[in-house]
Amino acid sequence: MANAWQEREISLIGQDAVDALGRAHAAVFGAGGVGGHVVEGLCRAGFGAISVVDRDTFADSNLNRQILCTRANIGQPKAQAALERILSINPECRARGIVEFVTPENVGDVLNRCFETHDGECADTSSHGVRIVVDAIDNVTAKIALIEECSRRGIYVVSCMGTGNKLDPMAFKLADIKKTSVCPLARVMRRELGARGISCDVVYSEESPHCTGLRTPASISYVPAAAAMLLCSASVSYIAGAGMRGGN
Repeated sequence: MANAWQEREISLIGQDAVDALGRAHAAVFGAGGVGGHVVEGLCRAGFGAISVVDRDTFADSNLNRQILCTRANIGQPKAQAALERILSINPECRARGIVEFVTPENVGDVLNRCFETHDGECADTSSHGVRIVVDAIDNVTAKIALIEECSRRGIYVVSCMGTGNKLDPMAFKLADIKKTSVCPLARVMRRELGARGISCDVVYSEESPHCTGLRTPASISYVPAAAAMLLCSASVSYIAGAGMRGGN
């Protein structure tokens, strides 16, 4: 049975769906503007295990949009802050923070570290529930390597496309990468993944980017959060969809 803090969620999606989420293990790659909100959403939705991968540390420039960033943790690794945040909400979550930069060379090892049990063994999906990956990395090479490795292993992955230089939270959509448009990052990913015969679900915006001449993408508080909530919705639906009330 779920704890009392999940009573309102049970009323909405049903006990079977909440139990499925409690058995699921999500690996979130990137704990910045998008990834931090994903961590928050998945934790509060009741995922039983969450691994967070990010090598970066917080800086003052993160305060405008990154939910995990406060003035008190400037300089702290984002993965460590994510771990602390998860456990402050749900101490029973099997949480792990991995301070690592993902590359094509180490992506397989990092995935293994995400999904190993706390005893060091690789989690058996049949007994530990479904495993999923949420990609909130902003490096194209790392994104492609991660999605390619998940495809090879048969792990469901939902990936975030560009959120910088955007103002309209209502322009974000969840779709197969093949059906994306407008977003410059989605265009690159569509080409690269298509060349590899790979497809995946992505969250992208149909809003044309603003401030395109800037070296560093511009940002505002609510846009990464909006994209993150679609990533969370896709994750919850993938894990618990069949058990949710009305089959939604």
